[in-house]
Amino acid sequence: MRVLIVEDEAKLAGIIRRGMRERGLRADVAATGEDALWMAGATEYGAIVLDVMLPGIDGIETCRRLRADGVWTPVLLLTARGAV
Repeated sequence: MRVLIVEDEAKLAGIIRRGMRERGLRADVAATGEDALWMAGATEYGAIVLDVMLPGIDGIETCRRLRADGVWTPVLLLTARGAV
């Protein structure tokens, strides 16, 4: 399965990506909601891990736009809200 990780903190994105790869998943990383919209429109993903707090358009708006664009990939919203 291929997973899209949408996380603006590079260290955290790397940790998540490494964990998914160790479990046999293919994982791509997007740092912004805008990048996620482009990537999810161009590639078929089995799941999207989406940070709520993103620069530019936030995770909630990114999810809304994905759905409006007809992308129905399951989305897991992720947030630390001040702590990892």
